[in-house]
Amino acid sequence: MTTRGTLDTLLERHGTTYAAEAGIRLRDTPQPLYQLLVLSHLLSARIRAQVAVAAARALFSHGLRTPRRMADATWQERVDALGEGGYRRYDERTATQLGDGALLVLDAYGGDLRRLREEAGGETDALRSGLRRFPGIGPAGADIFLREVQAVWPGAAPYFDAKALQGAERLGLPTTPDKLALLAKDRDPAVVAAALVRDALGKG
Repeated sequence: MTTRGTLDTLLERHGTTYAAEAGIRLRDTPQPLYQLLVLSHLLSARIRAQVAVAAARALFSHGLRTPRRMADATWQERVDALGEGGYRRYDERTATQLGDGALLVLDAYGGDLRRLREEAGGETDALRSGLRRFPGIGPAGADIFLREVQAVWPGAAPYFDAKALQGAERLGLPTTPDKLALLAKDRDPAVVAAALVRDALGKG
C-alpha cells in the first residue's frame, strides 16, 4: 500500500479529533477554546482517553463550559461531574486544578485564550510555555491542546508531537512534521494528528 493509501485507511478508521468526540464544536472563539483546554487537561492524565472524553462531556453537560462557570462551581460540583464521567482516580486533585485554572484564564486572559496566542506572538514554543502555566497542564497537555487547536489556529500547524510521530513511524509514514503535512496537504492536520495518536495508543 502507498503511504497515501495508508493515510486514507488510517483516517477512515480514526479520523475524529478528540475535541469532536467530546462534543466540542471547535471554533476560534473563547468558549470552545476553553473547553479544549479542559479536555487537554483531562487527556494528559494517566487514564484512558475514553474516560477523559467522558469526563469532559460530563463537565460540559453540567454547564461547566466557560471559565466563569467552572470557577463559580463548587469543588464538590466539579468532583461529582468528573466522577459521573468515570474520572475517579484523579477527581479531587483535578477538581482543584480546574477551578484554579479557570481563575487564571479569567485573570490573565479575560476569559479568552486568543489572548494567549497574541501574547505568544504566534510562536509555538511560547504558546507551549504559556499553556504550561495552567495547573495540570504539563508537556503532554500542551501537546494535546496544540495538536487539536491547529484546526482553528493555522499558525500552529503543522503540529505533530512525539506521540503523533510515533503513530506515523508505526505505520511507515513520514516521521517529520513537514513531510507529514505535505503528505496530508488536503487534510485537516488536527484530524491527521489525532488519528496518528489513536493508532500509537494501540487503537489500530
